[in-house]
Amino acid sequence: MFASVDDVTARLAETGYLASPAVATTVFLAARLGKPLLVEGPAGVGKTELAKAVAAITDARLVRLQCYEGVDESRALYEWNHAKQLLRITAGRDETWDRTRSDIFSEEYLLTRPLLTAIRGTDPKVLLVDEMDKADVEVEGLLLEVLSDFQVTVPELGTITAERRPFVVLTSNASRELSEALRRRCLFLHIDFPDAELERRIVALKVPGLDAVLAESLVRVVGALRAMDLRKAPSVAETVDWARTLLALGADRLDEEVVRQSLGVVLKHQEDVRTAAAKLDLDAV
Repeated sequence: MFASVDDVTARLAETGYLASPAVATTVFLAARLGKPLLVEGPAGVGKTELAKAVAAITDARLVRLQCYEGVDESRALYEWNHAKQLLRITAGRDETWDRTRSDIFSEEYLLTRPLLTAIRGTDPKVLLVDEMDKADVEVEGLLLEVLSDFQVTVPELGTITAERRPFVVLTSNASRELSEALRRRCLFLHIDFPDAELERRIVALKVPGLDAVLAESLVRVVGALRAMDLRKAPSVAETVDWARTLLALGADRLDEEVVRQSLGVVLKHQEDVRTAAAKLDLDAV
């Protein structure tokens, strides 16, 4: 997929994803070694966007499993089309059960979900298992067979093995600890908030019309907000949103009035807004 770490960096940048050396190196190794990539970090630092960018630069189809509390095998792996099966049973009322059963448990009646979809076919795919920490622990067991051998067992059909392995990205906000069995099967990458220089470059790339001096001030203020004891620190996505807000407002400097009017773009809880209003000193940043 990639010739070198520099190749990863350059190609990701073409999609608008500015990768740090650690990110580019880990993506290169995951592709070269054929290992799933587990990406942890705060919300909004680019974990999901990394998977999307890899899919874009490799011309691969993105297959996404969005995790949530209660997601189960029928949502992650496969399920049978019960309505269609019942119609087939009704239509074959005069047939023997053995013949009917062989029909209703065939490919025609199988509804594939993301994990099974990702390992079927020969076209390139990127499998994104998003927000793994929001799923129940039992879902990790479903993943182990896929991540170890890239195969899925359907009792009625047998074992389906990948002809072409997908590039796998699992993301987690670390709201709960993932199992060691899952971690062993993956390369690990932690993405934190970027340093000021990288974040300034991201703002310049995403909001090219913003004045460079104003962008630099914006990044410093966001850094100061992240240093506070907030319920939720501003993400990179919210930094970009704030930059777009300043551009829309026609602001030429980040003064107290502009900050007060637009602070809700980057802080999403009232107690955080009150904390920032009380502690933020623009003259000191």
